[in-house]
Amino acid sequence: MTIKLKIEEVIFDTLYEADVWADSIASEIYGRIYDGYITPDYKVACSLAFRLASIDECRVYTRKIIKKGEKNRYEVYVTFNI
Repeated sequence: MTIKLKIEEVIFDTLYEADVWADSIASEIYGRIYDGYITPDYKVACSLAFRLASIDECRVYTRKIIKKGEKNRYEVYVTFNI
């Protein structure tokens, strides 16, 4: 199974901005354009995980990617129970 991930480098100042952004990403994931999202912004990852978890058909997975000398990244991806 190949997972299609959207990777972006955007970091927001507020949780509100991150949540608005996460809402649009959740729509793309629910629409099956992407299976997941990678971001350096913890606020976006949390908001996205909670939005996707509210969808009955989604099983949400998260992880923190740590590489020495680089910024931490947060990955949120889903599988659909159809």
